[in-house]
Amino acid sequence: MAEFLFFVGTLNRDVPAARRGPGLVAFAFDEATLDVVKLAEATGAENPSFLSVNADGSRVYANADVEAWPEGTVSAYAFDRTAKSFSHINKQPTLGNSPVHSAITRDGAKLLVANYAGAASAPDQALTVFGIREDGGLTPPLGSAAQPGTGPDPERQERSHPHSVTETVAGNVAIVADLGTDRLVSYRIAPDGRLTLLSEFAMKPGAGPRHLALHPSGRFVFVANELDSTVVALALEAATGRLSVVDAKPGAPAGVYERNYPGDIHVSSDGRFLYMSNRGHESIAVFAVDGDSGKLSLVEHVPCGGSWPRNLALTPSGSHLFSANQRAGLITILARNAANGRLTDTGKSIRIGTPMCVRFV
Repeated sequence: MAEFLFFVGTLNRDVPAARRGPGLVAFAFDEATLDVVKLAEATGAENPSFLSVNADGSRVYANADVEAWPEGTVSAYAFDRTAKSFSHINKQPTLGNSPVHSAITRDGAKLLVANYAGAASAPDQALTVFGIREDGGLTPPLGSAAQPGTGPDPERQERSHPHSVTETVAGNVAIVADLGTDRLVSYRIAPDGRLTLLSEFAMKPGAGPRHLALHPSGRFVFVANELDSTVVALALEAATGRLSVVDAKPGAPAGVYERNYPGDIHVSSDGRFLYMSNRGHESIAVFAVDGDSGKLSLVEHVPCGGSWPRNLALTPSGSHLFSANQRAGLITILARNAANGRLTDTGKSIRIGTPMCVRFV
């Protein structure tokens, strides 16, 4: 057991005052006692709906997801753990509207940002690549790509809606999950940040792929489909980015909820278990993963302890899982059994307005 540093992004505008959070917050978590201590706030961060954090926690990149803005931004912050303080480094436009997800590349040299929506007055890019400077600041965009198209759901798939970007285990290939067009789009990332389209994989029409999780072997990709409430396992060809389906399972039990919208998805570091949040069923689905085939078998559905679990985070040890329950204003802490993958509510939680993202160092 150890003490871990983690960061939380919350909405601080565009929501009723009673539900607003403080913006970007740093915490320390003692895994032995389950005590959580707030270290610092960066209240100037506007609607930081998703965060990426470097390996030592000294740099945080926060997306500003403000619906009224024609173009989103991403900001770089320095965090000093000794001084318990944030300092703003710089920010850049994301070349699209509503930046909802980001990822630092495995070599630490670039930041990838997925823009959920576009606007007539914005460049309307689905994926944008930034360089990371020596001081942790962001360069202007180095490369970007658009993903035009639609899906069969006229309300949710009237246009492209990239919801996440994930770099493969082998590196230098990014996969964008496009909820609006039911596609997983793979790009090669050049050293200078330029993007080359490698492949496009069509999910089931109306599936609405949202977030991805990678198997540590690099052989499999798992997709949380928001619109048809499923999780899909795919085999990945690392060299080409090509994908093929190996399994699919419902995200939640049928008939016990009106609608269910899977949100976040993670795989344990040993590759044996998968965790997916269910918004509607208000649960976390636990699946066992066959390391040879990539196939899934249901272990259990566990109550998330709140409402609308938008984001999940496993502690670095894998002993606990945090569920950011957006509508409840609550992050619940669940204990994880590494042997069988099961989760148990610890009774401990963090009260904070509209938690959108939790990131451990």
